[in-house]
Amino acid sequence: MKLSEGNILKKMQSKAGRPMKVSELVRALGVSEVQRREFRNQIKLMAEEGTLIRLRGGRYGLPSKMNLVTGVLHGHPNGYGFLIPDKEEPDGDIYIGPKSTSGAMHKDRVVARIESDSVTGRSEGRIIKILERSTTSLVGLFEQFDKDGWVVPIDNKYFYDIFISSKNKLKAKSGQVVVIDIISYPEKHKPPTGKVTEILGHSNDPKVELNSIFRKLGTRIDFPINVLDQAKKINATLNETDLKNRRDLTDWTTFTIDGETAKDFDDAVSLELTDVGFKLGVHIADVSHFVIKNSALDKEALERGTSIYFPNEVIPMLPFELSNDICSLKPNVKRLTLTALIYFDRDGKVVNSEFFNSIIKSCTRFTYTEVANLLEKGDAEKKYTAVIDTLKNMYRLSKILRKNRFISGSVDFQVPEPEIHINSEGKVEQIIKAQHNLAHELIEEFMLAANQAVARHLFEQKVPYIHRTHESPNENKIIDFKKFVASFGLHLHSTNQPSSIDLQNILGKVRGRPEERVVNTLLLRTMKKARYSQKDSGHFCLGFQHYTHFTSPIRRYPDLATHWLLKTSLDRKFSTHEKKILAKEMEEIAEHSTHKEVKATEVEREIKGLRCTQYMADKIGKSFTGIIVSVTQFGLFVELSEVFVEGLIHISSLRDDYYIYLEQEHKLKGQRQHKVYKIGDTVKVRVSKVDISLRRIDLVLI
Repeated sequence: MKLSEGNILKKMQSKAGRPMKVSELVRALGVSEVQRREFRNQIKLMAEEGTLIRLRGGRYGLPSKMNLVTGVLHGHPNGYGFLIPDKEEPDGDIYIGPKSTSGAMHKDRVVARIESDSVTGRSEGRIIKILERSTTSLVGLFEQFDKDGWVVPIDNKYFYDIFISSKNKLKAKSGQVVVIDIISYPEKHKPPTGKVTEILGHSNDPKVELNSIFRKLGTRIDFPINVLDQAKKINATLNETDLKNRRDLTDWTTFTIDGETAKDFDDAVSLELTDVGFKLGVHIADVSHFVIKNSALDKEALERGTSIYFPNEVIPMLPFELSNDICSLKPNVKRLTLTALIYFDRDGKVVNSEFFNSIIKSCTRFTYTEVANLLEKGDAEKKYTAVIDTLKNMYRLSKILRKNRFISGSVDFQVPEPEIHINSEGKVEQIIKAQHNLAHELIEEFMLAANQAVARHLFEQKVPYIHRTHESPNENKIIDFKKFVASFGLHLHSTNQPSSIDLQNILGKVRGRPEERVVNTLLLRTMKKARYSQKDSGHFCLGFQHYTHFTSPIRRYPDLATHWLLKTSLDRKFSTHEKKILAKEMEEIAEHSTHKEVKATEVEREIKGLRCTQYMADKIGKSFTGIIVSVTQFGLFVELSEVFVEGLIHISSLRDDYYIYLEQEHKLKGQRQHKVYKIGDTVKVRVSKVDISLRRIDLVLI
């Protein structure tokens, strides 16, 4: 018998009609005598992981046959939680009431028994076993009580406060943010206990607030000494060895186009007209030349996975010696690059692509604003006569590529993002809507073209690589979306699995209409998240069959891995054995990178919430106009037009009626007067409360 987890589960489904002891399972499943020790160990391991449940008397059973579900508990500030099942359940997540958590904490792996269906239709359960405690330390606010103290976790999903005895408080004072190690976990009538291991500072210190976010989310800030030492040993001046076996493109007209505050320039572009169309050069910093595979730098970059960007600052994936210096494509200095040269005909169809190691010298460091102004207003000062024609031709090509992309099935979301400006004192000066101009679109098209060209090359070479994938949306979510847009007279005439072209057509129909923002926002929420994968399932939202990340190796590890694969594939062919090893390695990198991307997004979201609440703290009592961007059973989220932040109108503040939540219609409706609040409505509000610690802005209607 094959003693894999999958095979044991399959045989137990068909041959074990009740929970059994190991000796009974041996007979029922036909386990040979020589396999019994291994079988016993595998059963115990499966019970520890929750794929089997161990009952009293040493009997083992299948969770699904005992109305049990294994998964991870996600806590809520009000003391309840939701179990996210390991395997997708028909009714989705399972509600765990405050009296049913059985001492489990946020992020713990648990087993729950499904006990009933709630009035909302969601399954309710009770935790019967904690498989794994996922939290060993926490960041929180220390509060003194007599000689002892309590720590209130910064992450309010941890609904237990931690008791700190006088001997374990490390001289912490009320109002200080501390790091604690958990000594004991909650039990019936007993709170969790902990020990203060570090005092970060007072909660009203902006640096402490940022640092508490990093510590709470486990963000790596400082680089290890051996990594910094390796970075410092890299010669900032290129030598003959560095320049060997590279095409010299220093006489080409190349330049970078980035944001105003950018310092890590990892892509430059060039363009020449040909007899049949265009020759586009996308030149990417050759980071892999300096970051040797399996070196300390490489291992640290892999662990971080990505750079994390937030207002005025960055936590880099690579030390600044590389990201802001030798690997950054600064103007008027020679830099090592990996070039993707893509030939297009006049209609924007790819005729040919080639890839090679190169040397470039960027002639100019453009900003997006500068390029947009040049293309819209011209070069009146004759400052850029050497490149203005190139810029115009680039814009012409980018428009052709963009048009082709949307015809082929790319979905063009128009959901604005906030741009937070910090002054020299570290305080929020203003929050405005981030601009997305034609220069952004130009670079976006060229980077997409390069990423796609590299993916095609690696696919044709049959090299296992990291795909950037995006799956089609969930059918139930599409059904809800169809019902919602029907209220605006919009109809998806396809099945419940529409193509990306169908969805783009809907967005095209609402462009310029009042409901444009609402439909874009809701469709974006309907979509699944893009991720990295070794499996090539295509990119639904872009409409690409093959796609990878190649253009940002300074700030994304998957791009760095793609560089190594591409460069190796240009030198030689991978053997069949190497490809098998590569497939496993790329799968591990993809999974890890996806996880790190999610964590980075969480950090960025937390900091955005912090900055927005800090900015609004002195605006209590002020009035604003806003648009309802989300409707929930507990209230309305409103985006303020004047300052571009979001706040919550809690349902309890709507005192003119009892309001019910119509989930599929995304609205609240009064039971008596039938007044309706729905996504897209414009409302006038007043700021009633700002809670920086909870990242919450409360609003009331006026």
